Amino acid sequence: MFRTSDIVLIAVMVSAAALTYKTKREAEDQLAAVQKLQAQIRYEEDTIDLLKADWSLLTQPARLQKLAEIYKSQLGLEPLNARQIGGLDDVPVKPVNIEDLSSQRLGGMADNSGKEPPAGKDPVVTGSTVQ
Repeated sequence: MFRTSDIVLIAVMVSAAALTYKTKREAEDQLAAVQKLQAQIRYEEDTIDLLKADWSLLTQPARLQKLAEIYKSQLGLEPLNARQIGGLDDVPVKPVNIEDLSSQRLGGMADNSGKEPPAGKDPVVTGSTVQ
């Protein structure tokens, strides 16, 4: 009736069909996830466009001028006179204070080439501060 090779081939075909079905199912799940992410991206882009439109509306100079006039007493705003704008000559000069650093001990190149190294250590010239 059935030979051993027939049974083995049927088992291979069934396992291949199962693998194909599993792969197809995983691909469909991944496609659904990608579509969901694309929908979220479109939603966020639409939100950004809406917020930009709102910002543009809120920062219109005519609207800001009306609000400044309405709330002038609370904000304490006054128009700017041309005489209020000054030049560089009107700005006071900050005095320059230079400290004398020549008397202080500063970091420098450590040079121990003239000294004998301690026992078991190599003579090293490094960029660290003078010890």
